[in-house]
Amino acid sequence: MSYHMKRLAAPRSWPIKRKVNVFAAKQRPGSHSIETSVPAVFLLRDMIKICDTSREAKRIVANRDLIVDGKPVRSVKAPVGLMDAIAIPAMDLYYRMVLTDKGKLTAVPVSKDEAGWKLCRIENKTKVKGGKIQLNLHDGRNVILDKNDYKTGDVLKVAVPSQDIIEAYPLDKDAAVLVAAGQHAGQTETVSEYIITADSSENIVRFVDGSETVKSNVFVIGKGAPAIKLPEASE
Repeated sequence: MSYHMKRLAAPRSWPIKRKVNVFAAKQRPGSHSIETSVPAVFLLRDMIKICDTSREAKRIVANRDLIVDGKPVRSVKAPVGLMDAIAIPAMDLYYRMVLTDKGKLTAVPVSKDEAGWKLCRIENKTKVKGGKIQLNLHDGRNVILDKNDYKTGDVLKVAVPSQDIIEAYPLDKDAAVLVAAGQHAGQTETVSEYIITADSSENIVRFVDGSETVKSNVFVIGKGAPAIKLPEASE
Protein backbone atom coordinates (compact mmCIF):
# COMPACT_ATOMS: atom_id res chain seq x y z
CA MET A 1 0.00 0.00 0.00
CA SER A 2 1.33 3.43 -0.94
CA TYR A 3 1.74 5.96 1.86
CA HIS A 4 2.12 8.93 -0.46
CA MET A 5 -0.45 10.98 -2.33
CA LYS A 6 -0.47 14.00 -4.57
CA ARG A 7 -0.51 17.24 -2.60
CA LEU A 8 -3.49 18.48 -4.59
CA ALA A 9 -5.46 15.51 -3.23
CA ALA A 10 -4.62 16.22 0.41
CA PRO A 11 -7.60 16.92 2.71
CA ARG A 12 -8.66 20.55 3.05
CA SER A 13 -7.99 20.27 6.77
CA TRP A 14 -4.24 19.87 6.21
CA PRO A 15 -2.14 23.05 6.51
CA ILE A 16 -0.19 22.18 3.39
CA LYS A 17 1.33 24.14 0.52
CA ARG A 18 -0.10 22.31 -2.44
CA LYS A 19 2.23 23.47 -5.20
CA VAL A 20 5.63 23.16 -3.51
CA ASN A 21 6.12 19.45 -4.29
CA VAL A 22 4.08 16.92 -6.21
CA PHE A 23 3.69 14.35 -3.44
CA ALA A 24 2.97 14.42 0.30
CA ALA A 25 3.26 11.74 2.96
CA LYS A 26 0.05 9.89 3.78
CA GLN A 27 -0.72 8.34 7.14
CA ARG A 28 -1.39 4.64 7.52
CA PRO A 29 -4.88 3.52 8.64
CA GLY A 30 -5.37 4.03 12.35
CA SER A 31 -7.49 5.60 15.05
CA HIS A 32 -8.30 8.77 13.07
CA SER A 33 -9.63 9.38 9.58
CA ILE A 34 -7.43 10.98 6.92
CA GLU A 35 -9.50 14.18 7.19
CA THR A 36 -9.00 14.57 10.94
CA SER A 37 -5.32 13.64 11.22
CA VAL A 38 -1.86 14.00 9.70
CA PRO A 39 1.07 11.54 9.58
CA ALA A 40 3.65 11.94 12.34
CA VAL A 41 6.32 12.98 9.82
CA PHE A 42 4.13 15.87 8.65
CA LEU A 43 3.50 16.93 12.25
CA LEU A 44 7.21 17.00 13.12
CA ARG A 45 8.56 18.49 9.90
CA ASP A 46 5.80 20.77 8.60
CA MET A 47 3.70 21.76 11.62
CA ILE A 48 5.90 21.80 14.72
CA LYS A 49 9.00 22.23 12.51
CA ILE A 50 11.53 20.62 14.81
CA CYS A 51 13.21 18.88 11.87
CA ASP A 52 13.83 19.59 8.20
CA THR A 53 13.64 16.18 6.57
CA SER A 54 11.74 12.92 6.82
CA ARG A 55 15.02 11.20 7.77
CA GLU A 56 15.31 13.45 10.84
CA ALA A 57 11.67 12.76 11.69
CA LYS A 58 12.37 9.01 11.51
CA ARG A 59 15.25 9.48 13.95
CA ILE A 60 12.99 11.32 16.43
CA VAL A 61 10.43 8.51 16.24
CA ALA A 62 13.10 5.79 16.46
CA ASN A 63 14.40 7.42 19.65
CA ARG A 64 10.85 7.24 21.08
CA ASP A 65 10.90 11.01 21.54
CA LEU A 66 7.41 11.63 20.07
CA ILE A 67 4.71 10.79 22.60
CA VAL A 68 1.03 10.92 21.60
CA ASP A 69 -1.65 10.34 24.24
CA GLY A 70 1.01 9.16 26.68
CA LYS A 71 2.53 6.50 24.41
CA PRO A 72 5.59 6.61 22.11
CA VAL A 73 4.76 6.76 18.40
CA ARG A 74 6.32 3.86 16.52
CA SER A 75 6.05 5.00 12.91
CA VAL A 76 6.40 8.28 11.02
CA LYS A 77 3.25 7.22 9.14
CA ALA A 78 1.17 6.95 12.32
CA PRO A 79 -1.88 9.26 12.31
CA VAL A 80 -1.91 12.12 14.82
CA GLY A 81 -5.37 13.57 14.99
CA LEU A 82 -7.97 15.87 16.44
CA MET A 83 -7.63 16.40 20.21
CA ASP A 84 -4.53 14.20 20.50
CA ALA A 85 -2.12 15.22 23.28
CA ILE A 86 1.41 15.52 21.89
CA ALA A 87 4.61 15.54 23.94
CA ILE A 88 8.29 15.75 23.00
CA PRO A 89 9.81 15.61 26.51
CA ALA A 90 13.41 15.74 25.29
CA MET A 91 12.71 19.25 24.00
CA ASP A 92 10.14 20.17 26.68
CA LEU A 93 7.51 20.69 23.97
CA TYR A 94 3.81 19.93 24.43
CA TYR A 95 0.86 20.43 22.07
CA ARG A 96 -2.77 19.59 21.43
CA MET A 97 -4.12 18.98 17.92
CA VAL A 98 -7.14 21.19 17.23
CA LEU A 99 -8.65 23.15 14.33
CA THR A 100 -8.08 26.77 13.40
CA ASP A 101 -11.09 28.97 12.69
CA LYS A 102 -10.42 28.19 9.01
CA GLY A 103 -10.84 24.47 9.59
CA LYS A 104 -7.12 23.62 9.36
CA LEU A 105 -5.46 21.17 11.74
CA THR A 106 -2.93 22.86 13.99
CA ALA A 107 -0.78 21.95 17.00
CA VAL A 108 -1.46 24.42 19.82
CA PRO A 109 1.26 24.69 22.49
CA VAL A 110 0.07 23.59 25.95
CA SER A 111 1.64 22.94 29.34
CA LYS A 112 3.07 19.59 30.38
CA ASP A 113 0.09 19.04 32.68
CA GLU A 114 -2.37 19.76 29.84
CA ALA A 115 -0.61 17.19 27.67
CA GLY A 116 -1.56 14.59 30.30
CA TRP A 117 -5.20 14.56 29.25
CA LYS A 118 -7.37 14.85 26.16
CA LEU A 119 -11.01 15.26 25.15
CA CYS A 120 -12.75 12.23 23.64
CA ARG A 121 -16.20 12.25 22.04
CA ILE A 122 -18.49 9.28 22.66
CA GLU A 123 -19.40 7.86 19.25
CA ASN A 124 -21.28 4.75 20.36
CA LYS A 125 -22.21 2.67 23.40
CA THR A 126 -22.63 -1.07 23.77
CA LYS A 127 -23.53 -3.37 26.65
CA VAL A 128 -20.86 -5.98 27.35
CA LYS A 129 -20.44 -9.02 29.59
CA GLY A 130 -21.45 -8.46 33.18
CA GLY A 131 -23.89 -5.69 32.35
CA LYS A 132 -21.12 -3.13 31.95
CA ILE A 133 -21.20 -0.35 29.37
CA GLN A 134 -18.48 0.05 26.74
CA LEU A 135 -17.99 3.55 25.38
CA ASN A 136 -16.51 3.76 21.88
CA LEU A 137 -14.62 7.05 21.58
CA HIS A 138 -13.73 9.15 18.53
CA ASP A 139 -10.03 8.24 18.58
CA GLY A 140 -10.60 4.49 18.52
CA ARG A 141 -10.19 3.86 22.24
CA ASN A 142 -12.80 2.04 24.34
CA VAL A 143 -13.70 2.64 27.97
CA ILE A 144 -15.70 0.15 30.06
CA LEU A 145 -17.85 1.51 32.89
CA ASP A 146 -20.17 0.04 35.51
CA LYS A 147 -22.92 2.60 34.94
CA ASN A 148 -24.58 4.04 31.85
CA ASP A 149 -23.95 7.68 32.82
CA TYR A 150 -23.19 9.26 29.44
CA LYS A 151 -24.84 9.81 26.06
CA THR A 152 -23.42 9.61 22.55
CA GLY A 153 -22.13 13.04 21.59
CA ASP A 154 -20.99 13.78 25.15
CA VAL A 155 -17.27 14.38 25.58
CA LEU A 156 -15.03 12.96 28.28
CA LYS A 157 -11.88 14.56 29.66
CA VAL A 158 -9.64 11.50 29.85
CA ALA A 159 -6.21 11.10 31.43
CA VAL A 160 -3.67 9.55 29.07
CA PRO A 161 -2.53 6.88 28.89
CA SER A 162 -4.50 5.60 31.93
CA GLN A 163 -7.93 6.43 30.42
CA ASP A 164 -9.25 7.57 33.81
CA ILE A 165 -12.23 9.90 33.35
CA ILE A 166 -11.51 13.29 34.90
CA GLU A 167 -14.65 15.16 33.87
CA ALA A 168 -17.56 14.97 31.42
CA TYR A 169 -19.00 17.63 29.13
CA PRO A 170 -22.54 16.83 27.94
CA LEU A 171 -23.86 17.87 24.54
CA ASP A 172 -26.56 20.15 25.91
CA LYS A 173 -27.63 23.77 26.30
CA ASP A 174 -24.73 26.17 27.07
CA ALA A 175 -22.05 23.67 26.03
CA ALA A 176 -19.01 25.20 24.31
CA VAL A 177 -18.40 23.31 21.09
CA LEU A 178 -15.96 23.15 18.20
CA VAL A 179 -17.54 22.59 14.81
CA ALA A 180 -15.29 19.74 13.67
CA ALA A 181 -16.71 19.13 10.19
CA GLY A 182 -18.92 20.68 7.57
CA GLN A 183 -19.04 24.12 6.00
CA HIS A 184 -18.17 25.94 9.25
CA ALA A 185 -15.43 23.58 10.49
CA GLY A 186 -13.14 25.30 12.98
CA GLN A 187 -15.73 27.69 14.38
CA THR A 188 -16.40 27.70 18.13
CA GLU A 189 -19.99 28.09 19.23
CA THR A 190 -22.28 27.89 22.27
CA VAL A 191 -25.24 25.51 22.14
CA SER A 192 -28.66 27.05 22.61
CA GLU A 193 -30.71 23.91 21.90
CA TYR A 194 -30.20 20.24 21.17
CA ILE A 195 -33.01 19.02 18.94
CA ILE A 196 -33.87 15.32 18.78
CA THR A 197 -35.51 14.60 15.44
CA ALA A 198 -38.63 12.46 15.22
CA ASP A 199 -37.53 10.52 12.14
CA SER A 200 -34.33 8.71 11.18
CA SER A 201 -32.48 11.89 10.24
CA GLU A 202 -29.61 13.10 12.42
CA ASN A 203 -30.27 15.21 15.52
CA ILE A 204 -29.70 18.96 15.20
CA VAL A 205 -27.55 21.27 17.33
CA ARG A 206 -28.60 24.93 17.30
CA PHE A 207 -26.27 27.71 18.42
CA VAL A 208 -26.89 31.01 20.19
CA ASP A 209 -26.22 32.96 16.98
CA GLY A 210 -29.12 31.16 15.26
CA SER A 211 -27.01 28.86 13.07
CA GLU A 212 -27.22 25.09 13.36
CA THR A 213 -25.59 21.86 12.23
CA VAL A 214 -25.99 18.12 12.64
CA LYS A 215 -24.84 16.30 15.77
CA SER A 216 -21.91 14.49 14.11
CA ASN A 217 -20.28 17.83 13.17
CA VAL A 218 -20.08 19.00 16.78
CA PHE A 219 -17.33 18.34 19.32
CA VAL A 220 -18.02 19.59 22.86
CA ILE A 221 -14.97 21.33 24.35
CA GLY A 222 -16.33 22.56 27.68
CA LYS A 223 -19.19 23.72 29.87
CA GLY A 224 -19.95 27.38 29.19
CA ALA A 225 -16.36 28.05 28.09
CA PRO A 226 -13.69 25.97 26.31
CA ALA A 227 -11.67 23.68 28.56
CA ILE A 228 -8.81 23.60 26.04
CA LYS A 229 -6.54 26.23 24.54
CA LEU A 230 -7.58 27.27 21.06
CA PRO A 231 -5.47 28.88 18.33
CA GLU A 232 -5.61 32.63 17.85
CA ALA A 233 -8.20 33.83 15.35
CA SER A 234 -6.98 34.32 11.78
CA GLU A 235 -6.63 37.80 10.38
